[in-house]
Amino acid sequence: MSKQSNKLIYIATIGKTVGLKGDLKLHIHSDFPEQFISGATFSLNEKESITLSHVNGDKTLIRIEGFDNPESARKFTNKDLYTTIEKTRKECHLENGEFFWFDLEGCTVVENGKVLGVVENVERIAITNYLFIKTDKTLVDSGFTKSFLLPYHKNFVLATDVEKKIMTVSGAMDILEAS
Repeated sequence: MSKQSNKLIYIATIGKTVGLKGDLKLHIHSDFPEQFISGATFSLNEKESITLSHVNGDKTLIRIEGFDNPESARKFTNKDLYTTIEKTRKECHLENGEFFWFDLEGCTVVENGKVLGVVENVERIAITNYLFIKTDKTLVDSGFTKSFLLPYHKNFVLATDVEKKIMTVSGAMDILEAS
């Protein structure tokens, strides 16, 4: 198993307790809410994990195994939940042409044969996903900004090859010049 497949990915934050049975509000930061099911295990950090004993998807409430009252469950308030790349690949299903954000990270961004930079990460702002691109050193040396945002949209992203780590784009140079 590669080091990358063990990397923890942030997917949710646990909120305040609700009711008398130790339910906790779950603030999901993932495109895959279906992974939050009874019996699912998630990491709180690299050494500590929890298992969900009950999930109410409609109200986005969870109950943690072994913590069945508000007093005992309260210790999880404001804790972040993580999963691994390996578990994500196994449990979260993509449609054709869709990619996990972590697969886009490290892709070289190319427009008209020219390397513009490398995708550092993907950020969601409002309802739009943006590629945070670290500008290629040769462009930075010639006066361009060190990084820029590119909407992850079919108007800009023409092709993505996560195996070769190459993303072909259009209009990104205009955005870089305006940055």
